[in-house]
Amino acid sequence: MKVASVIGLRPRISGLLFLTLGVIALITILVPNSDSSSTTSTTRVPPSNIYSNYGRVKEQAAVDYLDLRFFSLGVNRLKEFPLCGKERDNYVPCYNVTESDRNCEFAREEERCLVRPPRDYKIPLRWPVGRDIIWTGNVKITKDQFLSSGTMTKRLMLLEENQITFHSDDGLIFDGVKDYAFQIAEMIGLGSDTEFPQAGIRTVLDIGCGFGSFGAHLVSLNVMPICIAEYETSGSQVQLALERGLPAMIGNFFSKQLPYPALSFDMVHCAQCGITWDIKDAMLLLEVDRVIKPGGYFVLTSPTSKAQGNSPDTKKTSISTRVDELSKKICWSLSGQQDETFLWQKTADPNCYSSRSQASIPVCKDDDSVPYYHPLVPCISGTKSKRWIPIQNRSRASGTSLSELEIHGIKPEEFDEDIQVWRSALKNYWSLLTPLIFSDHPKRPGDEDPVPPFYMIRNAMDMNARYGNLNQALLNQGKSVWVMNVVPVKARNTLPIILDRGFTGALHDWCEPFPTYPRTYDMLHANELLTHLSSERCSLMDLFLEMDRILRPEGWVVLSDKLGVIEMARTLAARVRWEARVIDIQDGSDQRLLVCQKPLLKK
Repeated sequence: MKVASVIGLRPRISGLLFLTLGVIALITILVPNSDSSSTTSTTRVPPSNIYSNYGRVKEQAAVDYLDLRFFSLGVNRLKEFPLCGKERDNYVPCYNVTESDRNCEFAREEERCLVRPPRDYKIPLRWPVGRDIIWTGNVKITKDQFLSSGTMTKRLMLLEENQITFHSDDGLIFDGVKDYAFQIAEMIGLGSDTEFPQAGIRTVLDIGCGFGSFGAHLVSLNVMPICIAEYETSGSQVQLALERGLPAMIGNFFSKQLPYPALSFDMVHCAQCGITWDIKDAMLLLEVDRVIKPGGYFVLTSPTSKAQGNSPDTKKTSISTRVDELSKKICWSLSGQQDETFLWQKTADPNCYSSRSQASIPVCKDDDSVPYYHPLVPCISGTKSKRWIPIQNRSRASGTSLSELEIHGIKPEEFDEDIQVWRSALKNYWSLLTPLIFSDHPKRPGDEDPVPPFYMIRNAMDMNARYGNLNQALLNQGKSVWVMNVVPVKARNTLPIILDRGFTGALHDWCEPFPTYPRTYDMLHANELLTHLSSERCSLMDLFLEMDRILRPEGWVVLSDKLGVIEMARTLAARVRWEARVIDIQDGSDQRLLVCQKPLLKK
């Protein structure tokens, strides 16, 4: 057995014996004794107590099982992982250079190692300077690739000796990003792009986002963009956007649905994104329709759309003509066209689908499935959803209304309690994010000095986000941090309310790698994720290796879980070479925090 064997692989004989004895002990505890039950009082236990007691026993059994799996490894096998070779500097699992689609059905390689940064890697510049200037050594694009790129790329970026500078006022195929956004606002009927939020546009899915200039401008307007682009072996759009501190993830829908529920975004944007929308029986366009909210917009900018004039009635050719023909079959209307940009609006009336006169595309029968990389469907989704609320009718008040909670099946008192929990927890977390925590006299939760380096946390991933209230707490406290709210596929699907609140997020199976490039998140947070994963037969060691891959050097990890799980996680953290300290939150429970920081490993 190799030293690198980890949780999930076959333990030694002694480990099996220990595990067997533990299971027998658990069975003894959980199975009632028939003799004692006959003499027990006949007083009935309230059903709610039975369920809650069962839940606590089940949770404890899961924790005990984790401990048994962990200790069966043997102390002599818990060694630090080696560093990967240079060929893995930008390693992205599940994506093969010969395939554009995601494929995680592979046998994990025996060699487990830590993906280290490139030789010339530097810690990103502070926000907001780092949004417009990045280090060339941190990304895959080279000087030769830059010089061989098109005119648009050179207008967008200025390559200096060891930096790439992005011009926020220059880049697309117009005079600038601001003019382009203003043009879209005019077609919607707004006086300015600053009115996007007032018009119900809070979230934008940007397909093939280039290098993030449009997304960077949307962020300045308090609109949350999320860039998706296919995996690229070099010069990645997603990697460059994330290095700038902008929301992005690898994704395409050539054959599978995106990991978002129906009715997720207020606008979908495609500027020269390279997609032929009328192929595959229009299923690509149907996937766009699936994720657009009622009353939302699809913006298509393509230089192949040879159009004359600025009227919606102007004759069009090429892809825009075909999209316009298909749009009538799915209850879209062409709202405006300027130059090479076209804007369609999705209907806000669900009755439109039953009143279509021409040959129509059918409505899907099942709208409630969890869309985790399912095959594309040849039908219209979301029309029967309780979440069918036009973006123009959405409440402008801050917070989430009682009616919205009711739609999502969430009790108001449960939601409010969760908000208060994370408001308080964030204050503690933020005060702990300092290297002093690893000294002999660590900071305690709530300490104020010294000021934590919040400017170096541009983004965070909440790996078990629930309602997204950690995201809300960051906003309430004025932190300039955006959050990737991840909902595990086996957990309750709360991603719809997260997206309806104007946040960004995705569904994900944590038994698999996350679709992003290495070193793309400044902080990882997980509340009770390890306990949750214990029932899914995931390798927790592989999870820690994946967390290390996507965490940038000097980034932070905050784990909250039960004491036994946290102690185990601390040992796993040592194997991936993180500084780590367990924090007792001193609330009388067995919950603990594990605060870690990843070092910058030099080659």
